[in-house]
Amino acid sequence: MLMRRYSGMAVILLFCFFSCENKNDNASGYETQAVRRGSIVKTVGSAGSLKPIATVNVRSQISGKIEQLLADYNDEVKKGDTLAILNTETRRLQRDQLLAQVQKARSAYELQKINFQNQEKLAERNLISQYELRQNRNQLEAQAADLAIAEANLKVAETEINQYAFITSPVDGTVLSRNASEGETVVEGASANSTAIFVIAENLREMQIESWVGELDINSIYEGQDVRFTLEALPGRNFQGKVSSKRLSPSTQDGVVSYNVIIAVDNEDLSLLPGMTCNVEFIESSRENVLLVSNAALRYSPSSLSVSEIENILAEKRGPEKHEAENAVPGEGGERRETRPSPAGGSPPRPGGLPGNRPPGGSRGRAGFSAPASPQGSQNPQGPQLKPLWFINSEGKFDCLLVMPGISDGSVTEISSPDLTEDLIAGTRFILREKVK
Repeated sequence: MLMRRYSGMAVILLFCFFSCENKNDNASGYETQAVRRGSIVKTVGSAGSLKPIATVNVRSQISGKIEQLLADYNDEVKKGDTLAILNTETRRLQRDQLLAQVQKARSAYELQKINFQNQEKLAERNLISQYELRQNRNQLEAQAADLAIAEANLKVAETEINQYAFITSPVDGTVLSRNASEGETVVEGASANSTAIFVIAENLREMQIESWVGELDINSIYEGQDVRFTLEALPGRNFQGKVSSKRLSPSTQDGVVSYNVIIAVDNEDLSLLPGMTCNVEFIESSRENVLLVSNAALRYSPSSLSVSEIENILAEKRGPEKHEAENAVPGEGGERRETRPSPAGGSPPRPGGLPGNRPPGGSRGRAGFSAPASPQGSQNPQGPQLKPLWFINSEGKFDCLLVMPGISDGSVTEISSPDLTEDLIAGTRFILREKVK
């Protein structure tokens, strides 16, 4: 009798052991993750490079040899500061020649002026004709013009010697590059062969990022939008900026259309240098203290269940609205319409229990709860779709929870559901994927 009792207890223990082992095997065959609360930011990623807001190319206004260089790389300069001085020996000789020409022209003019005054007195006594008087007047005017030309040429030479030979900074800023050395001959800026002697950035404490955004994401970008970016040159640091402009001129490369977006950034500590490469994230929308789940959980579907089994489980979760969808018949253009009014007496529901017009603040899902608000600018004519999260229930069988997805950052997604209680959040792990055996 005692042996039978022990045998019965042994059978019960073995049954419990194998039952627990089977449940553990079921659970251990999947990678799972619990839902958590946190913050999420939806972003549009891009790349770009740092550039000064404005740069000035400083060229020489005359050709000549550089006699002195007074500025170099990274020098802070003020407007009007002398950057370089050109040799003016040849121009001083030319100025002396022009000065002699001015004196010669002035002497000729003064002599002709005296001659014309005499001719006027003779004309008053009718001793010369009006034609002769007119000829003398023309000669006087020609001599005056020659004098004016000579004086203008002299003024040009003096300007070149006293002003243009001194290459000055047109703005306050920082010298980014110097493209000439002492003793080198430079060409005047109007020449096609001229190059910039200096490149000056106006203000390196205010910079900009030039980034390119693809045509699929460009409508999510707007002026004043917050931007965050990182640099490989400064790992571990995060920087902030704002979109200052979105340029409408497209660029097409290898069939990909993109648009130039300018981002204004502060650089008070001068840690950002021109030319640095940036990884840019445009903040499209953000949420605080929301439920988050891995995107893999929203994509998972049990491979061991048939399509009909999955549909039956989902139909059971959706409830009576599935029955209403089955009573819909095709309308015009293949569109499905409800053949009977809804129980509330309002407009019939959309096919398959999908929500209709969105109420203020969100959309009503099939489970009767408010969906997360759509990101700015997004449009979904069919309304948000409920997604199943699969898990193994206490009986060791597949079960799911229908949730309404919100924004995603590419790794996790915001979800909402009236069935997501704190106990369920703490005690349920949803399936991400099946483990490879």
